[in-house]
Amino acid sequence: MPQHSSKLHSSNQQPDVTGPTPKSQRTKMVRSSDDNEKKNLVKKLKDVEFSVPIVYGNIAFWLGKKASEYQSHRWTVYVRGATNEDLSVVVKRVVFQLHSSFNNPMRVVESPPFELSESGWGEFEIAITLHFHSDVCEKPLHLYHHLKLYPEDESGSMSVKKPVVVESYDEVVFSEPSESLFARVQNHPAVLVPRLPAGISLPPVPAEEADKRKRFDPKDNPLTQWFTNFSEADELLKLAAARQQVQAQIARVRRQLSLIDGQHQQHSKPPNEL
Repeated sequence: MPQHSSKLHSSNQQPDVTGPTPKSQRTKMVRSSDDNEKKNLVKKLKDVEFSVPIVYGNIAFWLGKKASEYQSHRWTVYVRGATNEDLSVVVKRVVFQLHSSFNNPMRVVESPPFELSESGWGEFEIAITLHFHSDVCEKPLHLYHHLKLYPEDESGSMSVKKPVVVESYDEVVFSEPSESLFARVQNHPAVLVPRLPAGISLPPVPAEEADKRKRFDPKDNPLTQWFTNFSEADELLKLAAARQQVQAQIARVRRQLSLIDGQHQQHSKPPNEL
């Protein structure tokens, strides 16, 4: 993957964030029937959900004097954690589908950071497909992002030191994970997990999983300083965690009411029906 020179990230100027303010979205992943059959072979946590906040978008630098008619910008499209965490705990690979005019327009990124850099002059829609690890979800997640190269204010002048940044926020929800999966993600900074009911004992996390976290440091990404500072991201994460806690409590109350109702119906039957 092409590397970015230090000249592209040495300025303290703020990026030109174009487009509407990113909104909170929530995408719930649903397993296929085959997936459910496979998951029946492992112990799942019923009525439990965990979520992964993600951000996807692009950053574009004008090439200035080096720009040509067909090479005016250097840009990067990416998928990252909401605060730039490593997503490989759930994401296996990301596929970026570029415009057909590019050589090899379908690009596959197998490891973090899940990003792709290119040069060009035109804006177009990029299809982004997230493939998850088999124990997370066998269905991929399809996202779409319109590559933005030019500032929203056309009257403004372009700068080689001030990139254009466009990002979207989403919260991907996974239901009824296996115990081993939940154990793997429960202490990961990219994942929001609920508090489990008392009495549930999770298996230990394999040592290689802990090693993976050490090999990738999001702070090493030279683009980090340009990423959008989601002013409401912290509140969104807190709300998401609170929502999961409430949903878990509602599920427990429903089960208790169902048991009470069943006992009541049993006791209310006439003697000849007992």
